[in-house]
Amino acid sequence: MTDSAVPKSRTKKQSLLKQIMTMPAGAILLVFAALQIVCIAGALAYPDDFRYLSPQNLTILMKAIPVLGCLALGAGILMIAGEFDLSIGSVYTLTAVLMASLVDGGMSAFIAAPLGILLGVMIGLLNGTITLRFGLPSFIVTLGGLLFWRGAVLLYNGAVQVRFDPEPAFSSLFAGTLLGINAAFIWIMLFVAGFYLLLHRHKFGNHVFATGGNPAAATAIGINTDRVKLVAFAIAGGMAAVAGIIATARVGSVQPGQGAGLELQAIAACVIGGLSLRGGRGSIIGIFLGVMLIHTITDVLLLLRAPGFYLDMFIATLIVVAAAFNHLIERRGAA
Repeated sequence: MTDSAVPKSRTKKQSLLKQIMTMPAGAILLVFAALQIVCIAGALAYPDDFRYLSPQNLTILMKAIPVLGCLALGAGILMIAGEFDLSIGSVYTLTAVLMASLVDGGMSAFIAAPLGILLGVMIGLLNGTITLRFGLPSFIVTLGGLLFWRGAVLLYNGAVQVRFDPEPAFSSLFAGTLLGINAAFIWIMLFVAGFYLLLHRHKFGNHVFATGGNPAAATAIGINTDRVKLVAFAIAGGMAAVAGIIATARVGSVQPGQGAGLELQAIAACVIGGLSLRGGRGSIIGIFLGVMLIHTITDVLLLLRAPGFYLDMFIATLIVVAAAFNHLIERRGAA
């Protein structure tokens, strides 16, 4: 190798790194890839003490990721449109309780599940209508929704667990396996692919980014920003219901308080995945990688038998660092 080849090689590596960093999910992709390399190396070096690559551990990850993934996809699209929904954790629980109680009363799960999703969509539309009609911050409206729908769960069914025993075909569809892959993980991959096409390959996605980035400019070019936000609210509510269905099908029951805190985890995954808190910036791939990163860190800490509060501290630090990094990128882009 000649002396001139060394700088050229370094330049290519720097150029590739710069290209990755300019991608919407470039930074989180590098962090996730580095974490996976470390975890895989540790699992190969200490297979008995660190069972990261064991089939049982991978199965647990595939079952856990879809629930937060569905919540984060819905919340993320709404955040890109410039709004927040803090009620998705309560909607997740309410729709799951409704579905399980209807099935317990004799209704087919194939009817009860769509009714649960419809309820989630309607709640999302209600949140959006109140926010837009009265000009209120969505943070406040959906914070009220979080408390209201949490109380509605207790009013509807009390503080008791609801068993969910659907027909075998429904269980196979949402909690079975296909070629060794958990059905719920296949569902989340389909949602990621579908929302990627919707947000990054369809004009609706352009409208979402324009609405969240500069509502006045979006309105000036003929975009109905209120309609875009209403659709985004509906997607957030519907995906919260889907998350509840997947979780309930997996464990066969639903607890009245099981959705508490999931809305914050979903927003955290979005921020870690590169979404701007001001709207108008982000990607579906980044959201999914944010979810994967949170669950990978959770899994590693569990495998290392670390205390639970370590996870809270680490995720909190990661959120602040990610938000600061996103803000820095926005300032550079504006400059």
